[in-house]
Order: sequence, then structure tokens, then C-alpha cells
Amino acid sequence: MAMEFDIVSPDAIAEGRATDAYFDRTVETLSHAGRNPNVVAEVTANQFPTGEWHLLAGVKDAAALFEGRAVDVEALREGRLFDGGPVLRVEGPYLEFCRLETALLGFLSHATGVATRALRARRAAPDSTVLSFGTRHVHPAIGAMVERSALLGGLDGISNVAAGEVVGREAGGTMPHALVICFGRGNQEAAWRAFDEAVAEDVPRVALCDTYDDEVEEVLRAVDAVEDLDSVRIDTTGSRRGDFRHILRELRWKLEARDEDVGIFASGGLGAEELRELRDVADGFGVGSYVSNADPLDFALDIVEVEGEPAAKRGKLDGKKQVYRTPDGGHHVGLADRPGPADGEPLLEPLVRDGEAVRDFSVAAASERALADADRVGFGDGK
Repeated sequence: MAMEFDIVSPDAIAEGRATDAYFDRTVETLSHAGRNPNVVAEVTANQFPTGEWHLLAGVKDAAALFEGRAVDVEALREGRLFDGGPVLRVEGPYLEFCRLETALLGFLSHATGVATRALRARRAAPDSTVLSFGTRHVHPAIGAMVERSALLGGLDGISNVAAGEVVGREAGGTMPHALVICFGRGNQEAAWRAFDEAVAEDVPRVALCDTYDDEVEEVLRAVDAVEDLDSVRIDTTGSRRGDFRHILRELRWKLEARDEDVGIFASGGLGAEELRELRDVADGFGVGSYVSNADPLDFALDIVEVEGEPAAKRGKLDGKKQVYRTPDGGHHVGLADRPGPADGEPLLEPLVRDGEAVRDFSVAAASERALADADRVGFGDGK
């Protein structure tokens, strides 16, 4: 018998079997008691604005989760920043969605953490090409989530082929150290030339130049070995890197002295702080675990009304709410049946109506929204 991967199936998720066991007990108990009240439940990370902004992602999967269920759902748009209050609201008979809570929170929590880190990287190097290289650090079953969230946060490209097929974006990439090593020490030119001869014309000619020898030396050898080289990539491991900024500055100096129009691409353990430090000496970056390994945001789903009456537990705020963005970038939380700020834009909008999704989900539109909202609220320094 063939081995199988330890992956929960999409059918199990949609059917509510990817749930915590106590929700099964809840369904059994309420069904036995003949109780299935109409409730309002809200997903929040913080009850009040905190000043710590996060970028909402995972909304597409949340909409798919509620398809075919007799519920109405409102949510912030993907690519909207928030710092408190509800990001999603569910209204309907509780047993319609009781067992979906575990999957719902997972969809939103993990993707939001990844998208927020991606946006932070984007804002750290706003004029550079920044690519997502991180799916090797996570379970392959969630590769598409990571890449979609990275794009939503404004990154320019992705590396995971299967994830690209899911999200409708072609993956990119050139060569790993393994390719160079397969040609043997001292034969880097053979590896670079073989790559140039083998791959399609539309694949950028990018030579990885730090496998065996000094980075600057390998770059100059690559420039001589490959005609019309587009870029070089420096991926020196942190344990051997030394002063990475100095290395890249020296490399830039050498290339300019030779009048070589070759881009410099840096990768390997880089985060927003490193991108900010290096953005003036490199043309582009690959970010990996900084984005893919982001901590999930600690969302919770709480009932706030039962049969139209306030019902939140201690520490949570009663009543159905609305959140607003004001022109100055403020994020305001208020009761849905009360007037909001005079100049406030309501952010909770219809997502699902009686079990049918009522939105389109464009990654490009969500990314544009994220970048505009980041300017509006001052997310990251962007300088």
C-alpha cells in the first residue's frame, strides 16, 4: 500500500470535520436539547484599536468555507489594514457554522501573519524587486496560501510552481547552489553557460555567484562567461557573510568600473531590517522565512448576540459592530446600529449572502488596496 501524506483534505475542511472535538460535542449537545439559536459571531484579534496594524488575508478561503451554508457573512476586504475590532462577522443559526470555527480561524490567522510580513518587506524596499522564496520552510500543503499572501502584501513574484498554478501567477527562479555544485569546484563557468544554453529565452539570465569563491571574483567571472547576463545573485550564508553591505558595495563598484549593466540580487535570511539597510546597493531581494514563517495572528471567534440580545462573554464587547477608516488613517470601532464617524468609510462589507459568495477575489486589486492603505495609515516607514 502506497504511503499517503498527512494532509487534511479539502472535503474534510468544507464538511466541518477539520474541527476541534469540542465543537462536535457542542453540536451533539445543542441538537439533543433542541437548541439552534440565531447568533451574531465576530472574528477579532483585539477588541479596540491598538496602533499595531495587520494586513487581512485569507478572506477568499473563508468565503469558500461558508458556501452552501444558511448564513450571511460580512468582512473587511482582502488587503485592508486593521488594528482592532472585528474583521469578519457571521449571522445565522449557530449549528450552521459551529464546526467551521477551527478552519475559519486558521484560514485568517496564518494568511494574515504572512501577508503582514510581506507588506512590511515591501515597505522596507519600495523601489526594489522583492520576491517570495519561502515556501521551502512550510508544509507544502500551504504553499499556495503563503505565495498568495506574499503577493497580496505587495511582493513582485513567487517561486513555488504548484502554488503559482493555484493562484494564477507563474513562478520564477533561476538556479540553486546545487546546480553549480553538480558541475564541480572550479567549473562555475560551465554551470552558468549550461544554464544560459538550456533555459527558455524569456527566463532571466541570473547567475548565482557565491558557491565556492569570493563573491566579487565569481561575479566578474560570470559576467565574462555569459553574454547579456541580466543579474547576479548573492546568497552567502549568514555564517560566512561578514559585512554583507560592504560586499554588495564593493560588487557594485567593480561592475560600474567595468561599465557592466548587470543587476545585483541579494537573498539568504533577509528581513525588513536588512532590506532597508541594503536597498541602495542591491536592485532586488529574495525573502524567505521572514515572510513564510510569520507567526499567525491570534484571532478568536466570539458570539456577541443571541436572538438579537447582547450575549458576549466577559472581556468581549457585546453587540454587532462596524469598523470605519477615516481620511486621517484612523480605525474606529462602533455598534453597527449607531452612526459612525461622519467622514468614516465602513469596512465590513457583504462577503456571503445565504451561503453564496458575493465578491470577486483579485490578488492584484487586493495588493493595490494594501499599498494604498499602508500609505494612508503610515504602516512601516517606507523611506
